[in-house]
Amino acid sequence: MVGLNSSRTKQDDSSEYDRKREIQAFDDSKAGVKGLMDAGVTRLPHIFLHNQYVNEKKQNSDNVITKFSIPVIDFEGLGKSAAQRADIVRGIKDACENWGFFQVVHHEIPLIVLEKVLENVRHFHEQDFEVKKEFYSRDVTRKFSYNSNFDLHKTRAANWRDTLSCVVAPNPPDPKEMAEVCRDVLIKYAEYVKKLGLTIFELLSEALGLNPDHLKDMECAKGLVLAGHYYPTCPEPDLTLGLSSHTDGGFLTILLQDQVGGLQVFHERQWFDVPFLPGALIVNIGDLMQLITNDKFKSVHHRVLATNAGPRISVASLFIMHFQEGRGLYGPIKKLLSKENPPIYRETRRKEYVTYLYSKGLDGTSLSSHFKIQK
Repeated sequence: MVGLNSSRTKQDDSSEYDRKREIQAFDDSKAGVKGLMDAGVTRLPHIFLHNQYVNEKKQNSDNVITKFSIPVIDFEGLGKSAAQRADIVRGIKDACENWGFFQVVHHEIPLIVLEKVLENVRHFHEQDFEVKKEFYSRDVTRKFSYNSNFDLHKTRAANWRDTLSCVVAPNPPDPKEMAEVCRDVLIKYAEYVKKLGLTIFELLSEALGLNPDHLKDMECAKGLVLAGHYYPTCPEPDLTLGLSSHTDGGFLTILLQDQVGGLQVFHERQWFDVPFLPGALIVNIGDLMQLITNDKFKSVHHRVLATNAGPRISVASLFIMHFQEGRGLYGPIKKLLSKENPPIYRETRRKEYVTYLYSKGLDGTSLSSHFKIQK
């Protein structure tokens, strides 16, 4: 990894040629951020320096980030009575309108499955490099691959993480295309998540005052991508981020995180820690859900801090259709519109939306803003 552990200078930081060379060297190694740590780096390569984050920390040095729990929704009473279901729907409605995030407990995915999927994602990232590198790719049409920073060649500053990606629905990969170390548990976990996703989309539909099947009939639950993130221990965590501030591009994300922590949500102009809650799953609204609900439900910014207590493991289940064909257009749901609530967004075709998602990268802006109707 030539040039990746060199000293940082003003010339390095300002030289586009040097930056391109360093990014390419990092990419060509196929070893990811994990490979940098294995190589014994003690200083951050400058492609990972988040100057804006560092400046924000200096300006807000006296502003301690508040420990605060996002709403927790208990699904235990979901099938017991209409009154209990109505309470759950009200809780989800409030969380989606005000936070864009909530945690779910008693979701019926066994704890042993949650623990196993985290364990096996970790094993994938920590397996022998010669085996792992065969899956390294930036081909967005591949159904199973891994790389570091999907927007590496576009972003101003790379994030300190590697990601395993698997498109599991509607057309899953041939199991032979998947890494043996995590194949079985990913397939099993995906089935649980698809079932939970259908339940959540029903509840979201009811929270919008629609028929329970409305979002399902719009194919919101049809596409599913699993992303197994690996955040290695960082030598200089105050200078970078595990994942920069962003909003998710799909309809909905169901996140499983381990006990290391580091996830933060931007709420009321402040960053809040999302604490680890054993057995819980984190649910957040995506940009496409904000678009079709005409801003009724909010897709909010979130980020992951780098840490020297890693590695941190998380598995994000993203309900998005990727590049598959299907429903032609996405736009604000007609039943939610009125003279007093006119459409804020234009309709967009799936291919246009997903192509823009990958071309934009994590630049700190939401995808939905790109599709706003200009006034």
